[in-house]
Amino acid sequence: MAIGVKAVPFSYVVHVLGVAGAVLVLVWCIHFRGGLAWASSNKNLIFNIHPVLMLIGLIIMGGEAIISYKSLPFTKEVKKLIHLVLHAVALILGIIGIYTAFKFHNESNIANLYSLHSWLGIGIIVLYGIQWIYGFVVFFFPGGTPGIRRESLPWHVLFGAFVYILAVGNAALGFLEKLTFLENSGLAKYGSEAFLVNFTAIVTVLFGTFVFITILSEAPAEDDHSYSAI
Repeated sequence: MAIGVKAVPFSYVVHVLGVAGAVLVLVWCIHFRGGLAWASSNKNLIFNIHPVLMLIGLIIMGGEAIISYKSLPFTKEVKKLIHLVLHAVALILGIIGIYTAFKFHNESNIANLYSLHSWLGIGIIVLYGIQWIYGFVVFFFPGGTPGIRRESLPWHVLFGAFVYILAVGNAALGFLEKLTFLENSGLAKYGSEAFLVNFTAIVTVLFGTFVFITILSEAPAEDDHSYSAI
C-alpha cells in the first residue's frame, strides 16, 4: 500500500532525525551522565551504553533498514542485501545494549526484569531476532519457493512494522523510566538534562513516525541496469 507521494523526501527527514537522535543520546550519556565504560567502579557508566546502543542500533539502524526498500534507487537484490545487513547490525547492537543493562543491574545489586520496559524489551529483541532469521531463510538463503516468498512477504512486512512500533514505543518508555529515576534522586525537573532527555524521546518518536510514513510512500524506480546507453 502506498499513499501516493514519493518516499525519498520523507527518507531525508528520517536521516536528519536519526543523526539528531544519535547526537542527543551521546550528549546526554557522555556530557551529562559522565561517559561510557564497559567496566568501571562507577556502574552508571556501564548503564550509559544501554540507551546509546538501543537508540543508535535498534531504533535508528533498524529504521534505516526498514526504509531502504523505499529510499534507495538500486536493484531489488542490492536493496535486499542492504536491508538484511542493516537489520543484522541493529539486532547485534540491540543484544549488546540489553546485555549492558543486565550487567549494570548485576554489578549494582539491582533486580532484573521488574519493569514493563524490561519485559517489553526482552520480547521485542526476541521477536526482532525471529523476524531476521525468518527473513534470511525465506528471502535470502537458502530462500523459499516463489510461492512461499509471495505468501510470506505481506506478513513479513506487517510483523516487522509491528515489532518496530513496539521498539519505538518502548524506547520512549525507557527514557521516561530513566528520567523518573533521576528526578526522584534529585535531578531538576526543569533543568537542561531533563529537557534534553524529553527532547531525545520526542525525536525518537518522530523518527519512528517518519519511518512509517516512508514505508507507506512510493519507492523510487529500481536501477535495473548497471550502465547507461551511449
